[in-house]
Amino acid sequence: MAASTLEARIVACRKCPRLVAHCRKVAREKRRAYLDWDYWGKPVPPFGVAQPRLFVVGLAPGAHGSNRTGRMFTGDASGDWLYRALHAAGFSTRPTATRRGDGLRLLDARITAAARCAPPDNKPTPRELENCRPYLVEELRGCRRLRVVVALGRVGMDAFVRAWAEAGRPAFSPKPHFFHGAEAAAGAVTLLVSFHPSRQNTQTGKLTRRMLHGVFRRARKIISE
Repeated sequence: MAASTLEARIVACRKCPRLVAHCRKVAREKRRAYLDWDYWGKPVPPFGVAQPRLFVVGLAPGAHGSNRTGRMFTGDASGDWLYRALHAAGFSTRPTATRRGDGLRLLDARITAAARCAPPDNKPTPRELENCRPYLVEELRGCRRLRVVVALGRVGMDAFVRAWAEAGRPAFSPKPHFFHGAEAAAGAVTLLVSFHPSRQNTQTGKLTRRMLHGVFRRARKIISE
């Protein structure tokens, strides 16, 4: 199925009433700093090229980030860290992402998430993740040039591994375990694991810029080989 059709179905999805209500509530009430914004307030589609060699899987849109801007990892601190790392490794035309239409393009890369709606407290329920997984499965089935997958955070990694299996892809070896810098291979595809660039991780020093940039430098090296 065409990527544009998949993206349209994601945006129109209403499978999870709790998430739909939360996205709309945040979009209606807004944050003081963004009172002049017309919030997106809907499920956020993947961003990037249709046939990437780099596939990035995060957790979910931020309430005042992607739920505001309508583009993955755009408009919040997590996105600031991610796009700087992508740009440094040659996967993005710009190191910053502010809004849709800001001129930023991904190069040979695609960003998606385990959940497409902003969840309360950044915690989608197991059922909500299950409802969203078919979209990730469909994305993976359509990606025929993949070389590297970067999973950001434990939830992103677990969602990807489950979707990968449901897409009928070969198992990874060794079996993926969550720790920063972990690697596993499935045929020509390598999975790289990173801590999520959330404020909780970056402000405490659990994830440094050097650590995150190192993951994407590794991705570039694998793709270049």
